[in-house]
Amino acid sequence: MGTFARYLLLTLCFSHAAVSVAAVSVRDDKGLSVRLEEPANRIVSLSPHATELLYAAGAGARVVGVAAASNYPPAARRLPSVGGAESLNVEAIVALKPDLVVAWASGNPGHQVEQLKRFGLPVFLSEPRHLEDIASNLERLGRLAGTPAAAQRAAADFRRAYREIGHEYAQRAPVRTFYQIWHQPLITVNGEQLISEVIRLCGGRNIFAALPTLAPTVNREAVIAADPEVIIASGLGAERPEWLERWRDWPQISAVRHDQLYAIDPDLIQRQTPRIVEGARILCRDLDRARRAQAR
Repeated sequence: MGTFARYLLLTLCFSHAAVSVAAVSVRDDKGLSVRLEEPANRIVSLSPHATELLYAAGAGARVVGVAAASNYPPAARRLPSVGGAESLNVEAIVALKPDLVVAWASGNPGHQVEQLKRFGLPVFLSEPRHLEDIASNLERLGRLAGTPAAAQRAAADFRRAYREIGHEYAQRAPVRTFYQIWHQPLITVNGEQLISEVIRLCGGRNIFAALPTLAPTVNREAVIAADPEVIIASGLGAERPEWLERWRDWPQISAVRHDQLYAIDPDLIQRQTPRIVEGARILCRDLDRARRAQAR
């Protein structure tokens, strides 16, 4: 073999090796394969939780567009908006020329996500249902974005944090807990929802865990009958929702009788991101207060 032929062969081999190393492939939360020929440089996030996950995974510099409610970290607020989680601006997304779109499996309109796929855009569907899923999302998004080391560190820190909380609280006396997402209609969470896992982490018992849908609507009579020892509410922001105080009209409920009505910033407890450990610590402290109140 001549010198030129050997050079050409080596060049082809190295080129093939480079492509093989650069290509990344993961499965998303729906079990679908997402393959990129090289790590993504232009990423669009279609939900606030996906935006936070990308930044936490070290990929913030690669995010070029976000869902309208993406308010954390602060840098995300300066990025172009591609519409709300429930109604996407498909034209704006395509115009950003992303090489990866991170969508919310249960929160984004399915037909619009499929439309993005028809445009040839790779889509990763994110749907963390468990605390471990958040860590796994970090790791997979880090691989897709070419930031695996940062993502692995973030995942390890998150795992350590929530396991420490579990070790501290999980064996404490159970507390009957009602988590209220909204008041009209009266919406809560079932046992498959991530918030319910946080309640269990703190040693609580979700009074509506057995209901079949993730965010079921219930009536006031069902809450009264279940007699929660603590009521945890969220609203539209960090402030305490005024409708939480309406439960004081039913003093027969243990939580009302013992003044165990609390609010947690929904960004800290309802988003599937590493910050949920902050919300978990608050919820655990609230449940401990309810334990002490019941013991008096």
